[in-house]
Amino acid sequence: MAVLQPWNLVFVVGFVVYITIRGVFAARIKGNEYTDRRVGLQEKSLLPAVICTSLLFPIIYLLTPLFSFADYALPNWVHTCGLVFMLVGLWLFWRSHVDLGVNWSASLETRKGHEIIKHGVYRRIRHPMYAGIWLFSFAQALLLENWLAGWAVVVAFAFMYCLRTPKEEQMMIDHFGDAYKAYMAETGRLFPRVRRRTSSDSR
Repeated sequence: MAVLQPWNLVFVVGFVVYITIRGVFAARIKGNEYTDRRVGLQEKSLLPAVICTSLLFPIIYLLTPLFSFADYALPNWVHTCGLVFMLVGLWLFWRSHVDLGVNWSASLETRKGHEIIKHGVYRRIRHPMYAGIWLFSFAQALLLENWLAGWAVVVAFAFMYCLRTPKEEQMMIDHFGDAYKAYMAETGRLFPRVRRRTSSDSR
């Protein structure tokens, strides 16, 4: 069982905020009609893996001695970086849900009346929610001093992100056609697209 360090408490509070955000917005879209749903075996396997490593592993680490063999120590400045990652990640996670509104879904789905969201955090990047989850996952790794409770979620989410994102974007292309292709050309996946200066820009 892990000693209840301040950074462990920081993670617990952050995680409660994380699941509260998800729960509030999941309740708002409950009952919305799907127009396209692409939830295959791969999708059904990836999501539980991320949930397991982000929730079950930290619980085991914090409440039992089962993961003690994978413990290690980190300096306080690393924990501080984890706190910064967590705060930024939580803000992005919340803001993405707000900007998406009823267009959000936890899986590969489009809903009736689905729109391409281009305002707020979606103005410059296509997947700010994934960016927020990346930051929160790294925060977990930097706050919990255990290889399994900390870093397993980074590996699980990396698989999910790399396998799901191309399928998600193809689904959007199939649904919106050239409009989504144009949006992709204007934005980056996780970071704003860097625009190259042209001769006309300097005039």
